[in-house]
Amino acid sequence: MDAGSQKATGTLTGKPLLYFTSIFVSLGVFLFGYDQGVMSGIITGPYFLQYFHEPTRAQLGTMVAILEIGALVWLTGLVSSLMVGRVGDIIGRRRTIFYGSMVFVVGGAFQTFAVGMDSMIVGRVISGFGVGMLSTIVPVYQSEISPADHRGRLACIEFTGNVVGYAASVWVDYVCSFIESDFSWRLPLLLQCIMGSLLCLGSMIITETPRWLLDNDHDAEGIIVIANLHAGGDTEHPRAKQEFNEIKENVLIMRAEGERSYADMWRKYKKRVLIAMSSQAFAQLNGINVISYYAPLVFEEAGWIGRDAILMTGLNALVYVASTVPPWFLVDHWGRRPILLSGAIIMAFSLSMISYSIYLDIALTPTLTVFFVIVYNAFFGYSWGPIPWLYPPEILPLSVRAKGASLSTATNWAFNWVVGEMTPVLQELIEWRLYLLHAFFCCMSFVLVYFTYPETKGVSLEEMDQIFGDASIVPTPFAQDDLEAEIESDGGILQRRVSVEDEELDPLGVSRPSEEQAFINRRSTDKSDRRNGNQE
Repeated sequence: MDAGSQKATGTLTGKPLLYFTSIFVSLGVFLFGYDQGVMSGIITGPYFLQYFHEPTRAQLGTMVAILEIGALVWLTGLVSSLMVGRVGDIIGRRRTIFYGSMVFVVGGAFQTFAVGMDSMIVGRVISGFGVGMLSTIVPVYQSEISPADHRGRLACIEFTGNVVGYAASVWVDYVCSFIESDFSWRLPLLLQCIMGSLLCLGSMIITETPRWLLDNDHDAEGIIVIANLHAGGDTEHPRAKQEFNEIKENVLIMRAEGERSYADMWRKYKKRVLIAMSSQAFAQLNGINVISYYAPLVFEEAGWIGRDAILMTGLNALVYVASTVPPWFLVDHWGRRPILLSGAIIMAFSLSMISYSIYLDIALTPTLTVFFVIVYNAFFGYSWGPIPWLYPPEILPLSVRAKGASLSTATNWAFNWVVGEMTPVLQELIEWRLYLLHAFFCCMSFVLVYFTYPETKGVSLEEMDQIFGDASIVPTPFAQDDLEAEIESDGGILQRRVSVEDEELDPLGVSRPSEEQAFINRRSTDKSDRRNGNQE
């Protein structure tokens, strides 16, 4: 695959292309959701339990949570933990999606044809590699192709894809539970291989992100992709030129400052990184995987037995999907903070009521438990489900976006693993008190968001440094009058660095380092002169 397509997919441009691409790459998080949920129904099936010789709760926890171990090898394990960030920066976002889906398919095949606990665990680990890559790079891809005024909506649509994957896995498990053979658990696992193959094939036709293209000096491809996404395919459109110059200016500044390593990211953007990591940590600590991984066990604990537990899980999943739709329309108008704050309050209340209902152990306990689980899932799907996947990539600068996203996603996987491993054990040890523990974390997340999370709605990725007060040496993006002057001048960035009509023009330039530094110095001097003039 080349670095980026000269033309966007087919003849689509503008919003149709933007939404088509966004929905298609959401298949990556669909796989994430499907793999999260598919085991929840399988592990209660009689043929599965018989085939694996009646595994204990602890063994089930390991089998489910081992997926996170695979993801952690890519994201958090000592030396190789940050590999996804580096891979995404080197080979591009699109190729990372391609290879991630390939690895996922291989892991799914191991699970489908497992002959024992060992081969099942190997398959879960391999799938973890693939899911770890996809769950890191897809949000980065999404944020980098989205305009500021639609970025929240597109990210929330992406999360809906994740929940649809979870819901699909639950209903597949339910239907397959009527199969009187080992196919009752092998068929759901086989379907994830088919869907992974579709993503693998599709990743060869979607475009690379314009920000990665410009960061790697594929300027000719970059301006074409920008025009196709935001200007109806017209490379001469003012919006296409403005977007090109804003991104390229940011690229040049980051190069001049040399901000590329994890150490530099931590040194300069510590606040952003900690906020990104905390959002993903609380997405797990707030209790969602107690429900998504072990929903049938939760319902069995409340009195719904066997296939009825899977049916209740399926009904809950449908409400979960529906709850992810309102943020499409709220996130770019209401903002990120109000959604997170309101969600945390209702989730804490719902978890407390689940705990109290199970504690009472009365005739109404099964009904009350189902009701409050559905309320909890609905408000998670509206708040702490989508926003932690939107927030980290949008608050991190281009130079370290993939690395920072890998670190924040690693945090998600780390706490995901802890919850997956500990839940079945804690359900036996502390029973109804488990849900109070997660209600406490919901309250803690409310406090954290209220005091530390800035609002980012309507802010472009290039303007985010002004929100956090760690602006680079040159403010970005260009002011409109400066932008027009740069475009019209003989030395303007766009004319100097790219020509889509003359493909023999070297987009790098013969003396790029000195040109970049001269540009940075000139912009700094101009800005300083204007500020001094205004003060006088």
